[in-house]
Amino acid sequence: MTTTNRKPGSVQTRTAGEVIFREGDVPRDEAFLVHAGRVDVKKKVGDEERLLRTFVKGELLGELGLFTGGSPRSATAVAAEPVTLVVIPAKRLDYLVRTNPALAMAIIRDLSAKLRATNLLLAAEGERRAGPPAPLTS
Repeated sequence: MTTTNRKPGSVQTRTAGEVIFREGDVPRDEAFLVHAGRVDVKKKVGDEERLLRTFVKGELLGELGLFTGGSPRSATAVAAEPVTLVVIPAKRLDYLVRTNPALAMAIIRDLSAKLRATNLLLAAEGERRAGPPAPLTS
């Protein structure tokens, strides 16, 4: 990992396959904006790790932990290819959300989409594990 200090956040570069954060980790006071490259976010479902979403340039990840009072990371983020991330400190993100209603709405929409995608994944996993429905009898 390479870090360059800049205000208001720093820039990090990660190599393909490098873990940015792991499911279950206590979040640090930061979120990440993808500046270049792709980041895969995966969640452990049963004994398997499932891809939730691939983040690309301009997308924010890791913010959920900042809005949930330090709850453990809900998924693992891995660089799918060499990636450049802008680190956004929690206090800065909090300030931006409080002073920019359009940004706050965009983050709410994005969090809602992430929640829906996770719900669909978990529902599909439940159906897969349950197997085919029993035949109807009269």
